[in-house]
Amino acid sequence: MQVQRAFPNLTFQRLTNLVQPDDGRDRIFITEQAGIVRVFSNDQDASNSDVFLDIRDLVSTGHNEEGLLGLAFDPDYRDNGHFYLYYSAAGPRRSVLSRFSISPNDPNVADPVSELVIMEISQPYGNYNGGQIAFGPDGHLYVGLGDGGSGGDPQGNGQDIGSLLGAILRIDVKDGCGSKNCCVPPDHPFIGVAGARGEIWAYGLRNPWRFSFDKETGILWSGDVGQNRWEEIDKVEKGLNYGWNVMEGAHCFSPSVRCNTVGLALPVVEYCHSDGCSVTGGYVYRGSNVPSLLGAYVYGDFCSGRIWGLRHDGASITEHRLLVNSDLSITSFGRDLSGNLYVLSRDDGIYKLVPAQ
Repeated sequence: MQVQRAFPNLTFQRLTNLVQPDDGRDRIFITEQAGIVRVFSNDQDASNSDVFLDIRDLVSTGHNEEGLLGLAFDPDYRDNGHFYLYYSAAGPRRSVLSRFSISPNDPNVADPVSELVIMEISQPYGNYNGGQIAFGPDGHLYVGLGDGGSGGDPQGNGQDIGSLLGAILRIDVKDGCGSKNCCVPPDHPFIGVAGARGEIWAYGLRNPWRFSFDKETGILWSGDVGQNRWEEIDKVEKGLNYGWNVMEGAHCFSPSVRCNTVGLALPVVEYCHSDGCSVTGGYVYRGSNVPSLLGAYVYGDFCSGRIWGLRHDGASITEHRLLVNSDLSITSFGRDLSGNLYVLSRDDGIYKLVPAQ
């Protein structure tokens, strides 16, 4: 494969998300880390993007990994105009999950005073914030949180089901929560467990940087950023423990200490830091423009720009290969309603995968 510039007339600053809602308007939304949501026509010749929402006054970018990190549109966005953002805030340092609404007078802009805070999670450090949010096929909102930062998980959050850090949460944000802005679905794995947070769907993660659902199978795929040696891709399932900080990838985090892997879910695939240094999770390709990628999970690395594809039959990997060495600083992947896959480069625009010439 090779990468080719998409929407070549548009430029952005520190891209973090690309999403297309199913609202009948055929528009693409992107987020910039500083706190701006932009919108533009889903047209390769689009020449301008409009500011949909500017929350720079709410967002903290004090640390390189802080900022506006997540965007998800309500499954009923066409009717209710609701969308969700995940961003970093200061004073005190925390991650904020909020719902916003479109302007009652103009569907092309959001209402800046419509914020409804859903959750606020204290962050002890400025790195490993997670930040991915997405609605699953079950209609619930999934939220990815890193272990809280520093290095080596000094607070032990990854293995602590009493902490929301180092986990993927699953919450109900519909009106059925009564007076609460969100609630825990009744089928969660840690409901009734002493000291546990019921919102947790899976845990033992260091920094789940970008997860997504396969539109065909419903499988939840996630990248999890490693520390010193190993990056990993996980197939995330209910109640499982993905090992951090006992494990880094499929290896003991402390090489000199023999670790117990009983009860831990090991990665589907891993790669060492000779191939990159920070995994960026992607999507299973279900588009029609690149038939050779159909059914492959595509992911990349922020540092090296390498992009890989793998196929999984539900039990094991059946194919895994390097697709392209793009030299891009890959912050995220995006997908439109037609299943087209996009690669977001930190300060160098939006790209797409095409067959090599």
